[in-house]
Amino acid sequence: MSETLPHKLRSDARDNRNRILAAARSLYAERGLEVTMRDVARRAGVGPATLYRRFPTRQALLDAVFADELRACEKIVDDGCADPDPWRGFSSVIERISVLNVGNQGFVDAFMAEKPRDSFTEHRTAALAKLTDLARRAKADGRLRRDFVIDDLVLVLLAGRGLAATPAARTVPAARRFAALAIDAFRSSEANDRLPHGTVVPSYLVSRRFDG
Repeated sequence: MSETLPHKLRSDARDNRNRILAAARSLYAERGLEVTMRDVARRAGVGPATLYRRFPTRQALLDAVFADELRACEKIVDDGCADPDPWRGFSSVIERISVLNVGNQGFVDAFMAEKPRDSFTEHRTAALAKLTDLARRAKADGRLRRDFVIDDLVLVLLAGRGLAATPAARTVPAARRFAALAIDAFRSSEANDRLPHGTVVPSYLVSRRFDG
C-alpha cells in the first residue's frame, strides 16, 4: 500500500499537468493571451490550487505551453538560413512561419509582446539577427527588392495575426496564400515601386536595423 500510494500520486500529478497544458494550449491558440489562469483551470477540470502547484506563475505556464513553438520557430529560421539559395531560404521562412503562427494566436502575441519574458526576447532578437543576414544575402543575390528592411518582415508577421479570424478549416490555406502574396511583394522586379519611408513597426520589435 505504501508503495502504491506514492506511485498513484505521481501519476495523478502528471495527469493534472498534462490536462493543464492541453487546456492552456487550446485556450491560448483560440483567444490569445487574454486567457486567465482561472480560465485554464476551468477548462482543465482542476482547482486553482492544483494549477498553481504545477505552475506557480502565469509566465511559468506560458513558458511550458510555448516551448514547442519556440523550438519550431528556431528550426524554421535555422533551416532557411542554412539553405545555399538565400532567396529560397528567405521565402521558406515566410511561408513556414506564417503557417506556424496562424495556428496559435497566443504564441504570436507572446512573441511580439513589448515586455515578454527573457526567453521570448532572446529568441526574437536572435531570429531577427539571423534573418537580417539572410535578407542581406538574398538582396546581394539580386532577388530580394533593394528597398527591403527587416521591419517589412516584422510587418508581415504582425499582419498575419488577422488570419486567426479565418474559419479553422481554412487557416492553413489562408496562411499559405498570404505568405505567397508577401513573398511576391518582396521579390526584386523592375516593376517595383519605391516603398514609403519611415518606421512601420514599434522600435522594441527591431533591435538591429537592416542597413542594406
